[in-house]
Amino acid sequence: MTQLLIDFDVNILWLILAGFAAGFINTIAGGGTLLTLPALIFMGLPPSVANGTNRIAIFLQTATGVAGFKSKGVSTFPFSIYCGISALFGSLIGAKIAVDIKGDTFNKILAIIMIAVVLLIIFKPKLKEKIVTERTTGKYLWISIITFFFLGIYGGFINAGIGFLMLIFLPYVNKMSLVRANAAKVTIVCIYTLGAIIMFYLNDKINWKYGLILSIGNVTGAWISSRWSVKKGDRTVQIFLVVMVIIMAIKLWFF
Repeated sequence: MTQLLIDFDVNILWLILAGFAAGFINTIAGGGTLLTLPALIFMGLPPSVANGTNRIAIFLQTATGVAGFKSKGVSTFPFSIYCGISALFGSLIGAKIAVDIKGDTFNKILAIIMIAVVLLIIFKPKLKEKIVTERTTGKYLWISIITFFFLGIYGGFINAGIGFLMLIFLPYVNKMSLVRANAAKVTIVCIYTLGAIIMFYLNDKINWKYGLILSIGNVTGAWISSRWSVKKGDRTVQIFLVVMVIIMAIKLWFF
């Protein structure tokens, strides 16, 4: 009985710590799903259930991030709402694909995506903060709406590393500062994650207990990082993430 309690407590602690790291990393950049999704799989959940369960934490994390940015006076309304709704429709398609795919196939796809995101982390373009005129209306709004529909398909399928893609797209196409791009990112992800949750729920692919426990860490990490104006130690976070992702990708592929 004592051993069972110890194992249970360790599982809870592991999920909360993984969630905190993911919430912090996701809000300042992206890639936190590369920690939480394998963690849920390693705890015994089938890949599709782990994928669905992770969405509970992502939704609560991004909702907290939105509130955190808003508390600092950073909002990208209504641009992020339009893009978020477009991405939501895409997420329904992506989540449906994720539900139907076989577990072993999903693990291998996840391993490949994890390595691809690591390469993106290492070689992504260097973005600088600068004062520019944002392009969030007219043709640039429509370009973004169409683009985020397809990003929503990917987000609904797995979500891993999508933050990096958004933080490349939004500053380059819409000329957003990194801070405002981060605020737009968490808003868009929050909206389309609702679509993914609905699809996973309808297919009974969510473990609510693990999802809510994981959310404790995600929400805490998101609140702290969304209010952290100067991102000191970002390089250390990236190095840690790269090492962990490589280890997890190898385990997913070979074991």
